[in-house]
Amino acid sequence: MAAVAPATAPAEVDVAIVGGGMVGASLAVALWGTGVRVLLVESMPFGTGAQPSFDERTTALGNASRRIFEGIGVWPAIAPEAAAIRSIHVSEAGRFGFSRLTASEQGVDAFGYVVANRRIGAALWQKLASASAPQLLLRMPARVRDLEISDARVRFGVEGGSGAAEPILAHLVVAADGAHSQIRAAAGIAADVEDYDQVAVVANVATDRAHEGRAFERFTREGPLAVLPLHDGTRAVIWACRPAHAARVLALDDAAYLARLQAQFGWRAGRFVAASRRGSYPLRLTRAATTVGARTVLIGNAAQALHPVAGQGFNLGLRDVAVLAEVLANTAGDVGSAAVLRRVAERRARDREGVVRFTDALVKLFADHRPGMSLLRNLGLLMFDLAPPAKSALARVSLGFGGPAPRLARGLPVRHV
Repeated sequence: MAAVAPATAPAEVDVAIVGGGMVGASLAVALWGTGVRVLLVESMPFGTGAQPSFDERTTALGNASRRIFEGIGVWPAIAPEAAAIRSIHVSEAGRFGFSRLTASEQGVDAFGYVVANRRIGAALWQKLASASAPQLLLRMPARVRDLEISDARVRFGVEGGSGAAEPILAHLVVAADGAHSQIRAAAGIAADVEDYDQVAVVANVATDRAHEGRAFERFTREGPLAVLPLHDGTRAVIWACRPAHAARVLALDDAAYLARLQAQFGWRAGRFVAASRRGSYPLRLTRAATTVGARTVLIGNAAQALHPVAGQGFNLGLRDVAVLAEVLANTAGDVGSAAVLRRVAERRARDREGVVRFTDALVKLFADHRPGMSLLRNLGLLMFDLAPPAKSALARVSLGFGGPAPRLARGLPVRHV
């Protein structure tokens, strides 16, 4: 009788992060060197631009996010391609009301920084490439299969290119795999999805006028239109439209697109003279019923995926990372225990709910075209422009909605605390 080969012993880690996009990779970098054993599983090859999170879209990083990136050591690689937002102009098409915010008036150098996602991804990959086992294990390209969550541990297989599954045991699994999270579904955590009936059409455009750090948010009848400064002097355009209108915009040639954009946006940024290839993605609010389950934490879009109108989605996800990293780095025992996860959920609840409500309300306020609503909005913008306390409150949105700021959001590393 032939001898039976012994089964491969599972690799044991404290935290398994599923999803190596901007949020998942940031958590892996934040935990490296803290003594927490981490496994990062990503479906795309290491360092590739094919990771959807690292595409040509742009992200507006708030000041808290900049400090978090400083704390995990990646900001120096990002900063050369980060365009500072020094003023913000908000208006509604066809109406007289507008509001202006200036960073210098709020006592800050900038409200935030606009960076291409591919630059953020490259900085995170560079940091991960310098990490070493056994503190941080990378499995890329690979997928999680046969996930089993019990009160005592998480067990699953990691399937790479060879087809053989590597067995893994973890105290905690972190879902960083996006709005359609498989880990969230496997953990039995429900999510509400609200379709905004809008599609974001994105492109980079050049103008005949220097941007000087100005960002614009213009609300049109079709949806909000953001024009943001980029480090090379061009501007990022995020145009939220009804699906039929978005399809027509995507079908236009460059000259017709620029003319349509000019007609909707106006001339405050100058003349639009050139455009990059356009892309698009649907806009929905996805909100998990809870951010924690049995030995499971949801972060980033797996926990909440927002409309880009206020540029808060990734900033909120990065604060998820900062709090989770701080809590795990300061946990001497079982990092997946119910008590630890309850502490994470409690610390994130107020910020999460505040940002979700703020973003959702803003979308719906400017989508309300009942008689008289446009006039009320414009009066509100004018009143806001004359109210310094209100401006100061809005300028602080990027720092989060209440609660103690995590160490990383104060520019402090989570290790050695």
